[in-house]
Amino acid sequence: MIIYFLRHASAGEHLLNPKKDEKRALDKDGIEQCGYVGRALAAIEAQVDVIISSPLKRATQTASLVGNEMGYEGKLQIETALRPGATFADFRRMLEKYADQESIMVVGHNPNLSQFLGMAICESGCEASVDLKKGAVARVEMRRSSGTLLWCWTPKALRTFYATAVESSRPNTSRK
Repeated sequence: MIIYFLRHASAGEHLLNPKKDEKRALDKDGIEQCGYVGRALAAIEAQVDVIISSPLKRATQTASLVGNEMGYEGKLQIETALRPGATFADFRRMLEKYADQESIMVVGHNPNLSQFLGMAICESGCEASVDLKKGAVARVEMRRSSGTLLWCWTPKALRTFYATAVESSRPNTSRK
């Protein structure tokens, strides 16, 4: 199974009231980040069978915007195993539900999403340290007990990649 780990994009400052913080939406930068991430994933022809998100608004917005850019037409799946504070055991149980899928995208929060990624790419008993920045995406190829990190891109790298890909695909109209 291929798993794309996507941390929600920029959503401004953390709110002290937990109920209000759960409803915190993406800010202008976050919406822009989603565009870069989704278009870059579409440019490399990344496809997913299912997109699974934390129920928090900033995560569902990220999942929807990136999915739209990628051409994803399925229903967004909401899982509490991707909420802040969820455990790796919760995450593993969630993965079992989607074990028949070839490729999934999980959209969540730090610190747990980075921890899940680190634990997924290590043999049992260890943990790699991978810091997913807001809007970053990592591709992991999972085997039975662990996975292999194939790549991890920040929104800034994706913006550069996408701008370069678009520029290089334009016909050269300059005359000599």
